[in-house]
Amino acid sequence: MRTKRFGVSLFTALCIVCGAFAQAQSEDSRALQRIVKTGTIRVGMSGDQAPFNMKSRSGELIGFEVDLSRMMAQSMGVSVEYVTKPFPELLPALKKGDVDIAMSGMSITAERSLDAVFVGPYMMSGKSLLTNDDRLADVSRTEDINQANLTLAALRNSTSIRAKRLPIARLVTVESYDEGVRLILEEKVDALIADMPACALAVLRYPEANLSTLSAPFTVEPIGIAVRANELSSQSLLENYVDAYKESGLIEMLRVQWLESGNWISQLP
Repeated sequence: MRTKRFGVSLFTALCIVCGAFAQAQSEDSRALQRIVKTGTIRVGMSGDQAPFNMKSRSGELIGFEVDLSRMMAQSMGVSVEYVTKPFPELLPALKKGDVDIAMSGMSITAERSLDAVFVGPYMMSGKSLLTNDDRLADVSRTEDINQANLTLAALRNSTSIRAKRLPIARLVTVESYDEGVRLILEEKVDALIADMPACALAVLRYPEANLSTLSAPFTVEPIGIAVRANELSSQSLLENYVDAYKESGLIEMLRVQWLESGNWISQLP
């Protein structure tokens, strides 16, 4: 009798374990199943973080990450649906399932990795300084800008805020890099702490504004693609694509096109 009861209990336990495993597998591939079923991958971007992603004069999204996401979609045999949201809303949208992946010049950090897994990095960036103040053009440490008479701008919910850690200087948060650059041009802030490529682009875009950026960034940060934490199948697939693009030289080709040539700047509004 005990043997029979033990057998029933063991069978019940195995059913529970198998059911949990099947459910875990289903949860692990939910986004990928949706992508395959609908033939569309939803990519979250801010649309205002040049040269990673931005809108052209015609309203079309262009940039390094736009080209990279299209490559991935082509490899998957699906189309891309871009979901543009302010940068601070991208990870919450990913967590809620409103987008399948988020890529918007997003640095891979320990804090962000609590809520998402990251594919890559596909680029190395770092925090730099954009300014039209000659006194700040040659600083080399964040301590050099920790002054009570300075007002600094930084993108809300970005690593620029955390990297700052300057209790004396005044901080103004902005929703986009364009807003931060505008505050400099209007002389409402002394400098913008931002990703190195964005600072370099602003210098090229406004040649008459006496803007300058640092020759070396304050920090070095890896940039990657955010995927929901339980979507290991999607992560593995996209990691394979990114690795292949690196090996084939496609990532380097995009880097040169969007970070070095500057020919595309004429497409901006």
